[in-house]
Amino acid sequence: MTENSAIENEGKPKVTANSLPALPLARIHFALLVMLVGFIIFLVGARPAIFGLDRSPVVGFIQIAVMLIGIMIICLGGYTSVRALWRHQPPSISADIGMRLVSTGYVIVTFSGLADVFGVGTHPLPGVPYFGVWQARGMEIGCAIIAIGFILSFPPASKPQ
Repeated sequence: MTENSAIENEGKPKVTANSLPALPLARIHFALLVMLVGFIIFLVGARPAIFGLDRSPVVGFIQIAVMLIGIMIICLGGYTSVRALWRHQPPSISADIGMRLVSTGYVIVTFSGLADVFGVGTHPLPGVPYFGVWQARGMEIGCAIIAIGFILSFPPASKPQ
């Protein structure tokens, strides 16, 4: 082993063919907690009546914005937890594509949710933004793309020995 290779590997966990570094459980637990908080924020936007906050018969701009913030927090927590599963190894190409799909799905969700604000929805401004059926379908498609992206991002299963 040369001096340069020892310097290059300094600070990185040693990986052999038979062993992988331990999972960073603290990071995974924190990321799952962040995802739970994001889900609760999403629920506040999607169904405020659960928390006794329902004041309107329609889903308006504030509720849509809160839903989008909740989905964003879920995506960030999901990225952190899935990235921790790679155990300090470089992710595969499919994992990189998956993370890009997560980002693309979030852009679709955001654009669909705020379509009225952008002026391409069924109730453009200056009218009251209203969360309609087409916006809901767009958000569902975006969430499906996010889910596919997360599935692609998981590391391959290690072979039992």
